[in-house]
Amino acid sequence: EVQLVESGGGLVQAGGSLRLSCAASGFTGDDYAIAWFRQTPGKDREGISCITENGKIHYADSVEGRFTISSDKAKNTVYLQMDSLKPEDTAVYYCAANGWIGDFGWRVASFYDYWGQGTQVTVSS
Repeated sequence: EVQLVESGGGLVQAGGSLRLSCAASGFTGDDYAIAWFRQTPGKDREGISCITENGKIHYADSVEGRFTISSDKAKNTVYLQMDSLKPEDTAVYYCAANGWIGDFGWRVASFYDYWGQGTQVTVSS
């Protein structure tokens, strides 16, 4: 059974940093896509970053240059380093995974079979 467990959320002032972690278990093999989404009340989940199954990295325009996604395959963990945080980054952040996602659909939430429970990030002004 595939499980994703996020950690690292919290409260931070604008301009600060946080690092989120997503620990994955249950995958057969090392090649799978993991993405970070975020969601605010009343809005759809927004895909913000992804490492595809072939290691390609993508970012949404809203976080490009401020967020960095990375992976530690030995720990089966993906990280999202979030710098220069803004109040509009406040959301529940989720990691999502799938065996294959490609380069064009990574921002589509319905393409992912597995989801973590979410972690709250709050950025105060």
